[in-house]
Amino acid sequence: MPDTVTIVEVGPRDGLQAEKNFVPTATKIDLIHRLNETGLSVIEATSFVSPKWIPQLQDGAELLAKLNRKPSVRYPVLVPNVEGFHAAIQANATELAVFCSATEAFSHSNINCSIQESLARAKDIIDLAKQKAIPVRGYVSCVLGCPYEGKVLPEAVIKVAQALYQFGCYEVSLGDTIGVGTPEAAKILIKAVSHVIPLSALALHAHDTYNQALANYYAALEMGIRVFDSSVGGLGGCPYAKGATGNVATEDVVYMMHGLGLHTGIDLDKLVDVGQFISDVIGRPNRAKSGVAILAKRKA
Repeated sequence: MPDTVTIVEVGPRDGLQAEKNFVPTATKIDLIHRLNETGLSVIEATSFVSPKWIPQLQDGAELLAKLNRKPSVRYPVLVPNVEGFHAAIQANATELAVFCSATEAFSHSNINCSIQESLARAKDIIDLAKQKAIPVRGYVSCVLGCPYEGKVLPEAVIKVAQALYQFGCYEVSLGDTIGVGTPEAAKILIKAVSHVIPLSALALHAHDTYNQALANYYAALEMGIRVFDSSVGGLGGCPYAKGATGNVATEDVVYMMHGLGLHTGIDLDKLVDVGQFISDVIGRPNRAKSGVAILAKRKA
Protein backbone atom coordinates (compact mmCIF):
# COMPACT_ATOMS: atom_id res chain seq x y z
CA MET A 1 0.00 0.00 0.00
CA PRO A 2 1.13 3.59 -0.60
CA ASP A 3 1.83 4.93 2.87
CA THR A 4 -0.35 8.08 2.87
CA VAL A 5 -4.10 8.51 3.23
CA THR A 6 -6.23 11.66 3.37
CA ILE A 7 -8.92 12.09 6.00
CA VAL A 8 -11.76 14.48 5.14
CA GLU A 9 -13.25 15.76 8.39
CA VAL A 10 -16.99 16.26 7.96
CA GLY A 11 -17.99 16.83 11.59
CA PRO A 12 -18.69 20.58 11.45
CA ARG A 13 -21.11 20.06 8.55
CA ASP A 14 -22.37 16.50 8.20
CA GLY A 15 -21.87 15.85 11.88
CA LEU A 16 -23.69 18.85 13.34
CA GLN A 17 -26.49 19.11 10.78
CA ALA A 18 -28.51 16.40 12.54
CA GLU A 19 -28.36 17.98 16.02
CA LYS A 20 -31.82 18.95 17.26
CA ASN A 21 -30.65 21.90 19.34
CA PHE A 22 -28.93 24.74 17.51
CA VAL A 23 -25.18 24.72 18.12
CA PRO A 24 -24.02 28.34 18.52
CA THR A 25 -21.89 29.76 15.74
CA ALA A 26 -19.08 30.49 18.17
CA THR A 27 -19.00 26.82 19.18
CA LYS A 28 -18.83 25.69 15.56
CA ILE A 29 -15.97 28.09 14.91
CA ASP A 30 -14.20 26.92 18.04
CA LEU A 31 -14.58 23.32 16.87
CA ILE A 32 -13.01 24.08 13.49
CA HIS A 33 -10.20 26.08 15.05
CA ARG A 34 -9.41 23.14 17.33
CA LEU A 35 -9.52 20.79 14.35
CA ASN A 36 -7.12 23.15 12.56
CA GLU A 37 -4.46 22.23 15.10
CA THR A 38 -4.71 18.46 14.68
CA GLY A 39 -3.00 18.21 11.30
CA LEU A 40 -6.17 17.65 9.26
CA SER A 41 -5.84 18.96 5.72
CA VAL A 42 -9.56 19.03 4.79
CA ILE A 43 -12.36 20.22 7.09
CA GLU A 44 -15.86 20.49 5.65
CA ALA A 45 -16.96 23.72 7.27
CA THR A 46 -20.70 24.20 6.68
CA SER A 47 -23.40 24.20 4.03
CA PHE A 48 -25.51 26.73 2.17
CA VAL A 49 -28.71 24.73 2.16
CA SER A 50 -31.97 26.52 2.90
CA PRO A 51 -32.50 27.00 6.67
CA LYS A 52 -35.99 25.58 6.08
CA TRP A 53 -34.42 22.17 5.46
CA ILE A 54 -31.26 22.31 7.58
CA PRO A 55 -31.82 24.98 10.26
CA GLN A 56 -28.74 23.87 12.17
CA LEU A 57 -26.46 25.33 9.47
CA GLN A 58 -28.26 28.59 8.81
CA ASP A 59 -25.15 30.48 9.97
CA GLY A 60 -22.85 29.39 7.15
CA ALA A 61 -22.01 32.89 5.94
CA GLU A 62 -21.29 34.18 9.44
CA LEU A 63 -19.14 31.16 10.19
CA LEU A 64 -16.97 31.60 7.10
CA ALA A 65 -16.63 35.32 7.77
CA LYS A 66 -15.25 34.71 11.27
CA LEU A 67 -13.21 31.59 10.54
CA ASN A 68 -9.43 31.73 10.86
CA ARG A 69 -8.39 29.72 7.83
CA LYS A 70 -5.03 28.00 7.77
CA PRO A 71 -3.27 28.04 4.37
CA SER A 72 -2.57 24.32 4.74
CA VAL A 73 -6.24 23.41 5.26
CA ARG A 74 -9.08 23.28 2.73
CA TYR A 75 -12.60 24.19 3.89
CA PRO A 76 -15.21 22.88 1.42
CA VAL A 77 -18.85 23.85 1.89
CA LEU A 78 -21.91 21.99 0.64
CA VAL A 79 -24.23 23.71 -1.85
CA PRO A 80 -27.51 22.28 -3.19
CA ASN A 81 -28.29 24.63 -6.06
CA VAL A 82 -27.27 27.81 -7.89
CA GLU A 83 -28.76 29.99 -5.15
CA GLY A 84 -26.59 28.19 -2.62
CA PHE A 85 -23.60 28.59 -4.92
CA HIS A 86 -23.95 32.37 -5.06
CA ALA A 87 -24.40 32.56 -1.29
CA ALA A 88 -21.26 30.49 -0.76
CA ILE A 89 -19.22 32.59 -3.19
CA GLN A 90 -20.42 35.79 -1.53
CA ALA A 91 -19.23 34.30 1.77
CA ASN A 92 -15.79 33.71 0.22
CA ALA A 93 -15.96 29.93 -0.01
CA THR A 94 -12.92 28.53 -1.80
CA GLU A 95 -14.09 24.94 -2.34
CA LEU A 96 -17.54 23.46 -2.86
CA ALA A 97 -19.28 20.11 -2.62
CA VAL A 98 -22.41 18.93 -4.44
CA PHE A 99 -24.53 15.89 -3.69
CA CYS A 100 -26.87 13.46 -5.40
CA SER A 101 -28.50 10.20 -4.41
CA ALA A 102 -28.16 6.79 -6.05
CA THR A 103 -31.89 6.12 -5.49
CA GLU A 104 -34.96 8.02 -6.58
CA ALA A 105 -36.79 7.58 -3.29
CA PHE A 106 -34.00 9.06 -1.20
CA SER A 107 -33.47 11.87 -3.69
CA HIS A 108 -37.11 12.90 -3.39
CA SER A 109 -37.03 12.59 0.40
CA ASN A 110 -33.72 14.40 0.86
CA ILE A 111 -33.86 17.19 -1.72
CA ASN A 112 -37.37 16.94 -3.16
CA CYS A 113 -36.37 16.19 -6.74
CA SER A 114 -35.46 13.30 -9.05
CA ILE A 115 -31.93 12.03 -9.61
CA GLN A 116 -31.90 13.62 -13.05
CA GLU A 117 -32.99 16.95 -11.65
CA SER A 118 -30.34 16.77 -8.92
CA LEU A 119 -27.66 16.03 -11.51
CA ALA A 120 -28.79 19.03 -13.55
CA ARG A 121 -28.49 21.23 -10.45
CA ALA A 122 -25.02 19.83 -9.76
CA LYS A 123 -23.92 20.52 -13.33
CA ASP A 124 -25.08 24.13 -13.11
CA ILE A 125 -23.04 24.59 -9.92
CA ILE A 126 -19.95 22.91 -11.36
CA ASP A 127 -20.13 24.97 -14.56
CA LEU A 128 -20.29 28.19 -12.54
CA ALA A 129 -17.47 27.02 -10.29
CA LYS A 130 -15.25 26.33 -13.30
CA GLN A 131 -15.63 29.96 -14.35
CA LYS A 132 -14.11 30.98 -11.01
CA ALA A 133 -11.58 28.13 -10.88
CA ILE A 134 -13.18 26.80 -7.70
CA PRO A 135 -12.79 23.04 -7.14
CA VAL A 136 -15.91 20.95 -6.54
CA ARG A 137 -16.19 17.61 -4.77
CA GLY A 138 -19.13 15.28 -5.41
CA TYR A 139 -21.10 13.10 -2.98
CA VAL A 140 -23.29 10.15 -3.90
CA SER A 141 -25.67 9.07 -1.13
CA CYS A 142 -27.07 5.59 -0.44
CA VAL A 143 -24.44 3.70 -2.42
CA LEU A 144 -24.76 0.48 -0.39
CA GLY A 145 -28.36 0.69 0.75
CA CYS A 146 -31.38 2.99 0.87
CA PRO A 147 -33.87 3.40 3.74
CA TYR A 148 -36.71 3.29 1.21
CA GLU A 149 -35.53 1.05 -1.63
CA GLY A 150 -33.30 -1.38 0.22
CA LYS A 151 -30.34 -2.86 -1.63
CA VAL A 152 -28.69 -0.59 -4.21
CA LEU A 153 -27.02 -2.10 -7.27
CA PRO A 154 -23.60 -0.80 -8.38
CA GLU A 155 -25.07 0.16 -11.74
CA ALA A 156 -27.26 2.77 -10.06
CA VAL A 157 -24.24 4.25 -8.28
CA ILE A 158 -22.12 4.26 -11.44
CA LYS A 159 -24.74 6.29 -13.29
CA VAL A 160 -24.63 9.12 -10.76
CA ALA A 161 -20.94 8.99 -9.85
CA GLN A 162 -19.80 8.95 -13.47
CA ALA A 163 -22.00 11.93 -14.28
CA LEU A 164 -20.55 13.98 -11.41
CA TYR A 165 -17.01 13.09 -12.45
CA GLN A 166 -17.66 13.93 -16.09
CA PHE A 167 -19.24 17.25 -15.09
CA GLY A 168 -15.94 18.17 -13.43
CA CYS A 169 -15.89 17.00 -9.80
CA TYR A 170 -12.25 16.40 -8.92
CA GLU A 171 -13.30 13.65 -6.51
CA VAL A 172 -16.44 11.61 -5.87
CA SER A 173 -17.19 10.39 -2.35
CA LEU A 174 -19.31 7.24 -2.18
CA GLY A 175 -21.59 7.47 0.84
CA ASP A 176 -22.99 4.56 2.83
CA THR A 177 -25.63 6.87 4.23
CA ILE A 178 -27.42 4.35 6.46
CA GLY A 179 -24.37 2.27 7.33
CA VAL A 180 -25.61 -1.09 6.03
CA GLY A 181 -22.58 -1.88 3.87
CA THR A 182 -20.22 -4.80 4.47
CA PRO A 183 -16.61 -5.23 3.31
CA GLU A 184 -17.49 -7.53 0.42
CA ALA A 185 -20.26 -5.23 -0.78
CA ALA A 186 -17.85 -2.28 -0.54
CA LYS A 187 -15.26 -4.13 -2.63
CA ILE A 188 -17.81 -5.04 -5.30
CA LEU A 189 -18.98 -1.43 -5.49
CA ILE A 190 -15.50 0.05 -5.66
CA LYS A 191 -14.42 -2.39 -8.35
CA ALA A 192 -17.48 -1.52 -10.42
CA VAL A 193 -17.14 2.25 -10.06
CA SER A 194 -13.38 2.16 -10.71
CA HIS A 195 -14.12 1.05 -14.27
CA VAL A 196 -15.45 4.55 -15.00
CA ILE A 197 -13.66 6.72 -12.39
CA PRO A 198 -9.97 6.41 -11.43
CA LEU A 199 -9.36 5.12 -7.91
CA SER A 200 -7.37 8.30 -7.25
CA ALA A 201 -10.59 10.28 -7.70
CA LEU A 202 -12.73 8.16 -5.38
CA ALA A 203 -13.37 8.46 -1.65
CA LEU A 204 -15.52 6.55 0.83
CA HIS A 205 -17.96 8.05 3.33
CA ALA A 206 -19.38 5.66 5.94
CA HIS A 207 -21.90 5.84 8.73
CA ASP A 208 -21.37 3.27 11.46
CA THR A 209 -24.89 2.00 12.11
CA TYR A 210 -23.86 -1.66 12.22
CA ASN A 211 -20.23 -1.18 13.31
CA GLN A 212 -19.02 -2.03 9.80
CA ALA A 213 -17.45 1.27 8.83
CA LEU A 214 -13.84 0.48 9.80
CA ALA A 215 -14.05 -2.94 8.18
CA ASN A 216 -15.39 -1.30 5.03
CA TYR A 217 -12.57 1.25 5.09
CA TYR A 218 -10.01 -1.54 5.40
CA ALA A 219 -11.59 -3.29 2.44
CA ALA A 220 -11.48 -0.03 0.50
CA LEU A 221 -7.80 0.36 1.37
CA GLU A 222 -7.15 -3.05 -0.13
CA MET A 223 -8.95 -1.93 -3.28
CA GLY A 224 -6.80 1.19 -3.58
CA ILE A 225 -8.93 3.95 -2.04
CA ARG A 226 -6.85 6.54 -0.20
CA VAL A 227 -9.39 9.21 0.80
CA PHE A 228 -11.85 8.64 3.65
CA ASP A 229 -14.54 10.84 5.20
CA SER A 230 -15.12 10.77 8.94
CA SER A 231 -16.52 12.86 11.76
CA VAL A 232 -14.77 13.75 15.01
CA GLY A 233 -16.41 12.07 17.98
CA GLY A 234 -18.65 10.12 15.60
CA LEU A 235 -20.89 13.17 15.16
CA GLY A 236 -23.78 12.89 12.79
CA GLY A 237 -26.67 10.97 11.42
CA CYS A 238 -28.67 11.88 8.36
CA PRO A 239 -31.88 13.81 9.19
CA TYR A 240 -33.54 12.32 6.09
CA ALA A 241 -32.42 8.70 6.52
CA LYS A 242 -34.36 6.83 9.18
CA GLY A 243 -32.10 4.70 11.36
CA ALA A 244 -28.82 6.27 10.25
CA THR A 245 -26.52 6.79 13.20
CA GLY A 246 -23.36 8.87 13.34
CA ASN A 247 -20.52 8.93 10.88
CA VAL A 248 -17.55 6.74 11.63
CA ALA A 249 -15.41 8.57 14.20
CA THR A 250 -12.30 10.27 12.87
CA GLU A 251 -10.36 9.13 15.93
CA ASP A 252 -11.13 5.49 15.13
CA VAL A 253 -10.19 5.87 11.49
CA VAL A 254 -6.89 7.55 12.36
CA TYR A 255 -6.16 4.95 15.04
CA MET A 256 -6.63 2.17 12.48
CA MET A 257 -4.60 3.92 9.78
CA HIS A 258 -1.70 4.55 12.15
CA GLY A 259 -1.90 0.95 13.30
CA LEU A 260 -1.47 -0.11 9.67
CA GLY A 261 1.62 2.06 9.38
CA LEU A 262 -0.12 4.59 7.14
CA HIS A 263 0.59 8.33 7.34
CA THR A 264 -2.29 10.73 7.94
CA GLY A 265 -0.47 13.83 9.17
CA ILE A 266 -2.88 13.92 12.12
CA ASP A 267 -1.99 14.12 15.80
CA LEU A 268 -4.31 11.51 17.35
CA ASP A 269 -3.98 12.84 20.91
CA LYS A 270 -5.04 16.32 19.85
CA LEU A 271 -7.90 14.86 17.82
CA VAL A 272 -9.12 12.87 20.82
CA ASP A 273 -9.28 16.07 22.86
CA VAL A 274 -11.35 17.77 20.15
CA GLY A 275 -13.76 14.84 20.02
CA GLN A 276 -14.32 14.98 23.77
CA PHE A 277 -14.69 18.76 23.66
CA ILE A 278 -17.52 18.75 21.11
CA SER A 279 -19.22 15.74 22.72
CA ASP A 280 -19.26 17.54 26.05
CA VAL A 281 -20.53 20.77 24.51
CA ILE A 282 -23.48 19.22 22.72
CA GLY A 283 -24.19 16.92 25.64
CA ARG A 284 -24.02 13.42 24.23
CA PRO A 285 -21.65 10.44 24.57
CA ASN A 286 -18.46 10.41 22.57
CA ARG A 287 -18.87 7.70 19.92
CA ALA A 288 -15.13 7.42 19.22
CA LYS A 289 -14.18 4.10 20.82
CA SER A 290 -10.45 4.71 20.51
CA GLY A 291 -10.87 8.25 21.80
CA VAL A 292 -12.73 7.12 24.89
CA ALA A 293 -10.10 4.44 25.51
CA ILE A 294 -7.21 6.89 25.15
CA LEU A 295 -8.86 9.34 27.56
CA ALA A 296 -9.48 6.55 30.08
CA LYS A 297 -5.85 5.45 29.85
CA ARG A 298 -4.69 8.98 30.57
CA LYS A 299 -6.80 9.10 33.73
CA ALA A 300 -5.71 5.66 34.93
